[in-house]
Amino acid sequence: MSIKPDEISGILKERIKHFDQRLQSNDVGTVIQVGDGIARVYGLRKCMMNELLEFTNGVYGMALNLEEDNIGCVLMGPDQDIKEGDAVKSSGRVVEVPVGDALLGRVVDTLGNPIDGKGPIKKDKRRPVWTTAPGIVDRKPVNQPLQTGIKIIDALTPIGRGQRQLIIGDRQTGKTSIAIDTILNQKDKGVICVYVAIGQKASTVAQIVETLRNKDAMEYTIVVSATASDPAPLQYLAPYSGCAIAEEFMYRGKDVLIVYDDLSKHAVAYRAMSLLLRRPPGREAYPGDVFYLHSRLLERSARLSEQAGGGSITALPLIETLGGELSYIPTNVISITDGQIFLESELFHAGIRPAMNVGISVSRVGGSAQIKAMKKVSGKLRLSLAQYRELAAFAQFGSELDEDTKKVLEQGERIEELLKQPQHEIIPVEEQIVAIYAVSNGYAKDVKTSDIGYFAKELVEYIRNLYEDILTDITTTKDLTEENENRLKDAILEFKKKFV
Repeated sequence: MSIKPDEISGILKERIKHFDQRLQSNDVGTVIQVGDGIARVYGLRKCMMNELLEFTNGVYGMALNLEEDNIGCVLMGPDQDIKEGDAVKSSGRVVEVPVGDALLGRVVDTLGNPIDGKGPIKKDKRRPVWTTAPGIVDRKPVNQPLQTGIKIIDALTPIGRGQRQLIIGDRQTGKTSIAIDTILNQKDKGVICVYVAIGQKASTVAQIVETLRNKDAMEYTIVVSATASDPAPLQYLAPYSGCAIAEEFMYRGKDVLIVYDDLSKHAVAYRAMSLLLRRPPGREAYPGDVFYLHSRLLERSARLSEQAGGGSITALPLIETLGGELSYIPTNVISITDGQIFLESELFHAGIRPAMNVGISVSRVGGSAQIKAMKKVSGKLRLSLAQYRELAAFAQFGSELDEDTKKVLEQGERIEELLKQPQHEIIPVEEQIVAIYAVSNGYAKDVKTSDIGYFAKELVEYIRNLYEDILTDITTTKDLTEENENRLKDAILEFKKKFV
């Protein structure tokens, strides 16, 4: 059998035609120092800021210090198996996390890996952890409410979709409870929730996940967890990862609520990381750029215009104070956010839950989002409470009080009692309006202060059973019309005759 030369050349030409070998080049460096979760790497000349670097034992690192002769890299895993002389490979991409609907109902770590034992997550799409906040042109005003289900907040410091509302207070004053109750209240409201746990005990995070699961809230919630046992770099990255996950939904036109619990521990993790990298410390031993640390995170919360996607991210950052002192970091975050809910230890220990100080708690933009019906009934609340708190201080001295002052004190006591609310007992806004209307307009002046909670609950139940159309009308129109107000008055008076 003879093969002709033109056949051989034809085969060769065909092979050459389909020859497509692509050269792959990797930028490889060398570890020159390692310890305390920090590695110094030499030789990666094309390395980018925040780039992912891969070590020989499979641990990833992130380039943070780009110095003249080496790179300061923080490790996202154990450093025991990394030693001097090991090769470090550049990935050519900045830190990214998986995003999308597959994450709903899951508990993930900072890098988006599942840690809930429910198997792998389908990773169709990824987003960079750091992105630029939407510009002014891409935003629109906050004018849609995000109800928390908590009377005192929805009435006095309302939150709008796209707002950043700080929850601030000492340890054990109920900050996380407010955030969790707000997540529980988003059921069937079309709001996706992201809860970011930073530097907390793993057992605490497990309890929160269990609460959300028991209340059927995990189906619309994603939990991003960087516990106290995780390295400082993972705690530092966690809120940015959570924000990237939330942004994917926002740019798809959905409303998202994100909770950062808490940013005080986030700043501590950043300080530890920065000092190990030998960055120059600033005030109070914190790096001078700690303001930028939180502002570039919180500025990404917005309500987008229709052209930009039409979704929103509402942020509830938590900050822990020491003895009620507003030091460097709390004042930083106050200046970045659109209002704050200030929780006081004294009120908490006095049995007032939520322990919100109405005098210094404020919502700067939420008033535009508050529904008309709530605006009408809550107008007298803040003044009544403020007058009560001021007069109560004088009443302690035991001096004789005139009748008008006694009336103000009694009314204030009833309002304060009405606004108490047990943990995880969320109340729809239309039912809040009915209860607040009745008490703030003096319909409960002959009810014992200790019975106000019972009175409000029974009144709402009575109206729900016999006058449900009033509640339905408030829900649909978002207003309390004159006709409905008159019907509500009649219903309250009718109920009072039967209330024992």
